[in-house]
Amino acid sequence: MDIMFIVGAVLFLILAPILGGLLTGCDRVLTARFQSRVGPPLLQPFYDVAKLWHKEKAFSNPVEIIFTTAYLILIAFSGAMLATGGNLLFVFFSLALAHTFLILAAYSANAPYAHIGAERELLSVMILEPILILFAAGCFLVTGSFDTYHMLILDVPGIIYLPGVFIVFIAVLTLKLRKSPFDISTSHHAHQELVKGVTSSLSGRSLAKVEIAHWYEMMIFLSMILLFFAGYPVLSAVAIILVFLLEIVIDNIFPRVTWKMTVKSLWIVTLVFGVGNIVVLGILGGIV
Repeated sequence: MDIMFIVGAVLFLILAPILGGLLTGCDRVLTARFQSRVGPPLLQPFYDVAKLWHKEKAFSNPVEIIFTTAYLILIAFSGAMLATGGNLLFVFFSLALAHTFLILAAYSANAPYAHIGAERELLSVMILEPILILFAAGCFLVTGSFDTYHMLILDVPGIIYLPGVFIVFIAVLTLKLRKSPFDISTSHHAHQELVKGVTSSLSGRSLAKVEIAHWYEMMIFLSMILLFFAGYPVLSAVAIILVFLLEIVIDNIFPRVTWKMTVKSLWIVTLVFGVGNIVVLGILGGIV
């Protein structure tokens, strides 16, 4: 079992950035088609990262090297933990710590746009963490454990027990993938007035590491869809593809909203669907 966990972690560390980069390329191509443009080639994200990696070193503050490296390492570590069936709470706390380093990297630059982007990234973390903990609580009520492994061995798909939490997860995914209407701290398509927001001051290898970390994080959250459809690989694959396509459609048909509307929208969805689902599940669990 230990060997399988090690193999799972290694496969994630190797394959996740490759798949994440390909999905980012698909995102750009489909977005271009939505906008009646030719768009970049599928492998453009890899070309961009390779170009950034070989650019001349230029730092607004040398300490950003430490912060961006820590950000990448913690994101990759979180994914490895998830891939080995680790504790879901630990994964979420590790992701929060990773984003703390990204925020520090933005704050380290003496740049107003970067500072505003850092504040909005901090706000995103504050919005998401309680929601993700709610997600973990739902998994605990279903399996009696925070370990993701137990969600993967359920006799029936987890979405049967957590339909409301799944709806909340899709809303959260819009923010995590930095899609409109919730791309308040940064955007891959420059949909918001800060352009690159939290990454405005980053360039070269520092920005390349952040982009690779984004690929890892995309695969982490898309992989979490497996927790709702475990035991049904075909259904899981279809669900991941449909959710990813849905996020692209949402990104292209909704304008960016303010941070206040982001907070209000996500928490209304969470209270109605997520908390409601948890309350019902708790009552049924109490009856049983």
